[in-house]
Amino acid sequence: MKEDWKPGTMIYPLPAVLVSCGSTPEEYNILTVAWTGTLCTNPPMCYISVRPERHSYDIIRRNMEFVINLTTKDMARATDWCGVRSGRDHDKFKEMGLTPGRCTVVRAPLIEESPLCIECRVKEIVSLGSHDMFIADVVNVRAETNHLNQETGKLELAETNPLVYVHGGYYELGQKIGKFGWSVEKKKP
Repeated sequence: MKEDWKPGTMIYPLPAVLVSCGSTPEEYNILTVAWTGTLCTNPPMCYISVRPERHSYDIIRRNMEFVINLTTKDMARATDWCGVRSGRDHDKFKEMGLTPGRCTVVRAPLIEESPLCIECRVKEIVSLGSHDMFIADVVNVRAETNHLNQETGKLELAETNPLVYVHGGYYELGQKIGKFGWSVEKKKP
């Protein structure tokens, strides 16, 4: 049996990411975001949705770039903390023991502890209501090499213990149950 609920955002799980921004070390900040995702493969585009009252909002709007840093189980405390503390009052890199790293294309810092850092340049800002969506071109991706499969060259991201967000809670991934296309694969004789 199902019952009706008021309309709401119930699409879960989502990645719990740390978005880093700023063009100088004095301005660097980190924002926890779960409202993020892929928009297009070619050209590669993604988005983050941010409340205008957040400290990072003005930094991103001014610089028109940011980095989406994927998080891991080991980064769970920092991910939560950076979401409930403001960069107006805290140096999040310093207080969480995170290392700002140099990006290849954008001026915003990446987070060295992240296994995958997605450098983004804002293409458009769409006001939606409680949040504004920063639609961005992916201009570079930096991946931790110790998670590359030496035989295939594929990034084994599941091995990093990615952190996901589900309706107010943080979780790690469970057991792999299949791969893309497995439901229609022909059985080998």
